[in-house]
Amino acid sequence: MTSGTDQTIQTITLEALLEKVGEMRQQGYRLVQIGATRLPEHVELTYSFDRDIRLTNLRFQVLAAEARVPSISSIYWCAFLYENELHDLFNVQVDGMAVDFHGHLYETTVKFPFGSTKAPAAKPAPASPSTPAPAPATAASPPAPPASTLDFRL
Repeated sequence: MTSGTDQTIQTITLEALLEKVGEMRQQGYRLVQIGATRLPEHVELTYSFDRDIRLTNLRFQVLAAEARVPSISSIYWCAFLYENELHDLFNVQVDGMAVDFHGHLYETTVKFPFGSTKAPAAKPAPASPSTPAPAPATAASPPAPPASTLDFRL
């Protein structure tokens, strides 16, 4: 068990990404995750690697308006899943993915749901001219759940 201190964060530049990831591979690290955080003007990307229960993170920022990174799937093939997620959820363009779902890994009701710092607008409930009164609940039929105005599907 670790105390939580076995973690480092290295701030790198976008230009150093492929070199640093290659070094991680040569040193025997496994890719754990690629995460993104949407900031007002930037997207912060964190690439996490593990070896011997020691987590090493590579972190950098790209401008949100032109967020584009190279794929690391030629170094860690499994990265294509994280990279498609970066595209579909954060609108980060990833060049050279081993497998590119072209924006269809996640079918979301809001395109790029985390690609902006603005909250998505809720969809209003459909209006009907005359809504019949609900039938009284009986022991054989439980009451219907209330209609929701938000669609939480991803």
